[in-house]
Amino acid sequence: MTIKALLSRSDKARVYTSRLQKGGALLEDMRILVRNWTDEALRDEQRQKAILENSLGKRTRSRTAHVFGYAFSQRFLKGNPPGAWKLVRPLEDRDLPLGILKPVYYWVTARSDRLLYDFVAEEIHPKSKGHDPTVRLDETVPWIQRALSKEAHRWSDGVTLRVAQGMLAALRDFGILQGRARKRIAPVYLPAESFSYIAFVLHMLGSSGEGLVLHTDWKLFLMEPFVVERLLLEAHQRGLLSYHAAGKIHRIEFKPHTLEEMADVVAGRAF
Repeated sequence: MTIKALLSRSDKARVYTSRLQKGGALLEDMRILVRNWTDEALRDEQRQKAILENSLGKRTRSRTAHVFGYAFSQRFLKGNPPGAWKLVRPLEDRDLPLGILKPVYYWVTARSDRLLYDFVAEEIHPKSKGHDPTVRLDETVPWIQRALSKEAHRWSDGVTLRVAQGMLAALRDFGILQGRARKRIAPVYLPAESFSYIAFVLHMLGSSGEGLVLHTDWKLFLMEPFVVERLLLEAHQRGLLSYHAAGKIHRIEFKPHTLEEMADVVAGRAF
């Protein structure tokens, strides 16, 4: 599988959408669909099968169709990276623990939803370094409004509120936030296996050395470069990758050449 061909679309091409108002992480639904997806060429047939058989166990087929359309299709078929189900499927095929899978699903979800990505990178990440870890709905709504205004967009107050609620719920479900009524930034733990798999994909996309250490995607996990370096060292010690550093020179290498091979490495260190 050629990863660069799979992951080719630029982040700058994405625009803010209100899809998160219709659902948060939906992790279990996404896992079911990822595990049962097989061929891009049969997208319409597979969609119809999932709806007709109600593979998600929803009350109505229309609910399954909604989840497929506004979540799975946008995140794992058309998102950024496009065809991202192919990234997660090798991990699912190896029955990895949820604790290792969840960060990868979160990474895919955030990259496919620019509003969620920007909120974490620009708001949650800096806030996590401060003294007040509380994330308030009445502060999230104005943040969305400001972000939309920069893009010359505007949503109704009702849509903006529902998107804010969906975004905070998704971050809670993915473990970035904690608490139901009152949400706070959680102590985020990124397993070395999940970290190494994401680093492998970023490496295959062209990020290497210092560029990989400083990659903006690590802000999604509220990490500073020194934490990334510490995880690289841990991953090196566990045989997940090869890492050597001297000053600002970082050499990061991977023995695997495919997603399946990297998934084998991760699975071999996970149990």
